[in-house]
Amino acid sequence: MVNYNEEDGLNSSYTYRFSQDNNGLIWIGSDNGLFRFDGKEFKQYTKKNGLKNIEVLSCFPLSNGEIFISPFLSDYAFLKDGKIINSDVNKELKKIHFNYNPNVYIQNNNLYLYTSYNPEAIYVYSNGKISTIPLFIKNGNPSGMYYAFNLDLASNLMYFVDENAKKNIEAYNIITHKRTVCNISLEKNTPAYSKGNFYIFRHNNKVEVYKLYNSFYFKKIQSFSVRENIHQIIIDKNYRVWLCLEQGGALYFKHSLLDNVNLSHPIKFLDKYIINDIMVDRDNNTWFSTRNNGIYFITEKALNNYIHLPVSNNTDYITAIEKNGNTIFLGYNEAKSGIYHANTITDLVFEKDRKIEHKAIFSEGNTTIFGLTGSLIHYNTATKKKFLLKEYSLKNLLPYTPGSVLICSSEGLTAYNYQTRTYEELVEKERMYTALLYDKDSLFTGSFKDLYKLNTRTKKKNLFLEGYYFTDIKKLRHNLYVGATNLSGIILFNNRKILQKITENNGLATSHTKKIEIENQNVFWASTNSGLSRIEIRNQGLRINNFTQTDGLPSNVIAGCVIRGDTLYAGTSKGLGILSIKNLLAQQKFIDKKVIINSVVIGNKEFFNLNTPLVGKTPNNDITFNVSFPDYASQGNISYQYTIEGLSDGWQTSNSSKIIFNAIPPGTYTFKVFGLGYNGKQSFASTNLSFEIKPKFWQTWWFKLVLIILGSAVIFILITLYFQKKRNKKLETLYYEKKIAELELQAIKAQINPHFIYNCLNSIQFLLYKKDYKETENYLDIFAQMIRKTLHYSEKTFMPVKEEIEYLSLYLHMEHLRLKDQFDYKITVSEATNENWIIPSLLIQPFVENAIKHGISNIKDRKGNIEIIFDVTGTSLCITVEDNGVGIGSKNHSSPKPDSFGVKLSQKRIETFKQLFDMHIMLEINDLREKEQRPGTQIKLYIIPYEN
Repeated sequence: MVNYNEEDGLNSSYTYRFSQDNNGLIWIGSDNGLFRFDGKEFKQYTKKNGLKNIEVLSCFPLSNGEIFISPFLSDYAFLKDGKIINSDVNKELKKIHFNYNPNVYIQNNNLYLYTSYNPEAIYVYSNGKISTIPLFIKNGNPSGMYYAFNLDLASNLMYFVDENAKKNIEAYNIITHKRTVCNISLEKNTPAYSKGNFYIFRHNNKVEVYKLYNSFYFKKIQSFSVRENIHQIIIDKNYRVWLCLEQGGALYFKHSLLDNVNLSHPIKFLDKYIINDIMVDRDNNTWFSTRNNGIYFITEKALNNYIHLPVSNNTDYITAIEKNGNTIFLGYNEAKSGIYHANTITDLVFEKDRKIEHKAIFSEGNTTIFGLTGSLIHYNTATKKKFLLKEYSLKNLLPYTPGSVLICSSEGLTAYNYQTRTYEELVEKERMYTALLYDKDSLFTGSFKDLYKLNTRTKKKNLFLEGYYFTDIKKLRHNLYVGATNLSGIILFNNRKILQKITENNGLATSHTKKIEIENQNVFWASTNSGLSRIEIRNQGLRINNFTQTDGLPSNVIAGCVIRGDTLYAGTSKGLGILSIKNLLAQQKFIDKKVIINSVVIGNKEFFNLNTPLVGKTPNNDITFNVSFPDYASQGNISYQYTIEGLSDGWQTSNSSKIIFNAIPPGTYTFKVFGLGYNGKQSFASTNLSFEIKPKFWQTWWFKLVLIILGSAVIFILITLYFQKKRNKKLETLYYEKKIAELELQAIKAQINPHFIYNCLNSIQFLLYKKDYKETENYLDIFAQMIRKTLHYSEKTFMPVKEEIEYLSLYLHMEHLRLKDQFDYKITVSEATNENWIIPSLLIQPFVENAIKHGISNIKDRKGNIEIIFDVTGTSLCITVEDNGVGIGSKNHSSPKPDSFGVKLSQKRIETFKQLFDMHIMLEINDLREKEQRPGTQIKLYIIPYEN
């Protein structure tokens, strides 16, 4: 198991309940606040973050992303968008109060809380609001002590028992308040635990398991007793039962309640620790919270190997391993060995309690030689007899010729014939660490820094490979050898030179390798302190697979391995690992998870809700991505591969969960990130997030375009002025004739503007009278815009349709603010309408003003509505202004619309435009009550757009 405590950032060793949110992050309640764990780092939430009580029992992730926090003393809070909202901020939370720690039921975004003892109401939390469902369980029996042990919202039933009366369990409908008596009773002080339709009742050390049928019938499926006192029962997500013991440890039943079989004999975990909670996460990894010892974690594969491995007595620290037929010999880090045969490990003790480790084991036929640090033991597997050989400061023990073995020691290299029990010194007074016979009279021999060729007849040795500390050498095939080195990875060589070096750069887990095991002439395995590496030599290159604890090894510290058929036996620091090679190679190449982006900091602003637009602006253009990759099986060996599309084509890798970019230039970008877990496995897909850095105005394309246009305009104006002088003389006569007509037109419009301003000032006076200063300020701002546009357009004879639409929108918005919700409005432009068509300026506004003042303001029984439509009829532009007011013929109407001041001015303007510019303009006023039997007035203007 992996232990996380204060050294890892879990700044509280007393932990309570676990939970897992929608993103896969683990949440832990503790006596020092709330912790979030993403597989690499712990994030702590305490008083400074907003918790009023830092002793957090549990938290409950909701589907909307909120985390509801349940501390002691009913100081409830919730975490939303990175901030803790407590009862001082949200007064609704103060409505919840219990004398006991509540039970919780989650349904989508709703959280249901109730107390187990004499519940009077169920509190429902939803999106920051609290509501209650009253309960009437006591029903006139105030002396009753009612124990409620489950709430099933699917059937609206709460199950409870009166502990003061010997009655059966009752099912209480929280909606209809109907009670139904069930078929069993409970003894007093019997805690109940449930999941789905399964219920577990505990009385003292007796445990009974029931299944509920048809909501009211409990059927006992099994019962058993345990010797130890139980303080907690947990049914995990796979419906497997855990019993947490008062004296420490947890009993685990490997069969599920869904299997409909009797629970198996329990397996004990963590017997030295008091366990408060156990959770199986989405990936079936198991988490243990403990009292004063942090939290423990075990992967699904490691747990399955521990539970299902048919080998007992298998936890010793293995430092050497060797096979002989169907028997595997294990050397421990003490004067003791293990013999594995027929799924059983038998201990072979040489000296009790002597801590000298095995360096190597040799086994052939009935002879096995155990090489310990301070002694060599010759053991006969047939007679079970053993005797000591000469004492050596042993480094290695290797096969030599038939009937003999090589002893590498601090004293040199010695050949020992175990049949004749004779010794031959091959190299004297030099440390030897490895050797391999590669020809009839030739050996490779390795010291702690060089590899030599040794002639066994002449005892002469020649330097072959300098600067390599070989820990093991094996023959792969004819004239091809593979060597494990202390610091230089794996060396492939023949009897003349090095052919290839394999290191971490090629994908090896580590360059510190210890032992080599040959699978076939193209495949071999390397044992390291970082797991096992399988190397396959191919025509195109190498294929390297790395395997660690995550793949089922008991430990990453591997002394060596042996292969028998499809089964690999690995000697580790935590016992013997037995794995199927086929299953190892069939594992997924990718991790079925994606990186989570917890928040984004742009400039000085942090975004937690990533569905909102992520926008920064120069010079606040530094950006930080806070990311997590919750692959807990990688046990913190997590990194990130990322890039920003639009900024760089290359990918970068970082071990930090904060990915920082400085001074990003203006533009729109996409941040892409992959998670990298153990052995470099990558998340199956990238996590993508778009953001924008806006430029200063002088950096924008439009500003540069304006400069170009201005420059072009100056040149154009100079040229135009030259020709204009010639043309002006011809136009002077015509100009003075039309000037008279335009002055008349300006005079008419001058009548319109004061009229409009007077109405606006009345609106402002009305708002000031109501003392609505904020609305007055908003209205004045829009009024100022209207004045500017009115003055601007008053000087123009014509204007495009799109500008008329903008002006009308601004005016309607201003009137809508003044009249609050008295009317709605809509401007519709058909696809056939060309918004660049030119029409007389400020022609439509008086009709819209008329509709508001005389039509909408007089209705009392409905909400007003004004609709303006721009459409094309034949060759004319048809502009319709329609309201649902009282109508021009109504008695309640303040004045007849066709004779209103604004309409009269507009009619004068229409006649002037007809005379001056020879335009076709037709005005039509309709009472909708007469025309379509519905209230309202309709104004239609037919205009042929002006083209001259």
